[in-house]
Amino acid sequence: MNKLGILEGILFVVGDEGINLANLCEIMSIEENEAKELLLELKKSYEDDNRGIRISYLGDSFKLTTKEEHKEYYQKLVETPDANELSPASLEVLAIIAYNQPLTRVEIDEMRGVSSAHIIRKLVAKGLIKEAGKSKLPGRPNLYRTTREFLDAFGLASLNELPVIDENIEEKDIDNKTELFTSIYKEEE
Repeated sequence: MNKLGILEGILFVVGDEGINLANLCEIMSIEENEAKELLLELKKSYEDDNRGIRISYLGDSFKLTTKEEHKEYYQKLVETPDANELSPASLEVLAIIAYNQPLTRVEIDEMRGVSSAHIIRKLVAKGLIKEAGKSKLPGRPNLYRTTREFLDAFGLASLNELPVIDENIEEKDIDNKTELFTSIYKEEE
C-alpha cells in the first residue's frame, strides 16, 4: 500500500476544506509521527521546480495549493474570455447556491449527487460566489453564497428577481407520462 499516494489522494479530495492532523491519522490508521513524516516527504516532492502545487498548512488544516510563483498564469486563466464561460455543472451549482444560500459544499454535493469541490473553487476564483462564514455543523465547514458579481453577471438587481421555480413540474411530468402510457397502450377488448 502506497501511503504517499493515499495521502495525496486525500488532500486532493478534501480540496479547499483541507484536513487536520487528527482526522488524517484516523482516516489513514496511522500515528501522528508517521503522518507528519508522510506530509513532509510529500511536501518535499512538491518543492521540485517542475511541480505546480504544494502542501500548505492553513487554518489548522493541510491542503493542496498552487505555487505563488505561478500566480500570473492562474490570473490569466481567470481573465481569459473562454475560461469565463460557465459549464452546465457550474450553472447548476450557482443555481443551487442562489436559491438555497448559504450552503456548505457537502450540502451542494448532496443535492447534485456528485462532488462540487472543483466547481466551487472555480466559481470563487471568478468572484461569482464567496465564503460566507462557517456552518455550525461538525467540522465547521465553509458556507457559500452568491456575490454582487453574480447579480451583475446575470443582470439581477437582487436575489428577489430570480425566476420562481415551479416545484410541481416533476409531478406534472410524471402524471403526463402515466397518462401517455395508459392512453397509448390500452388493451383491446
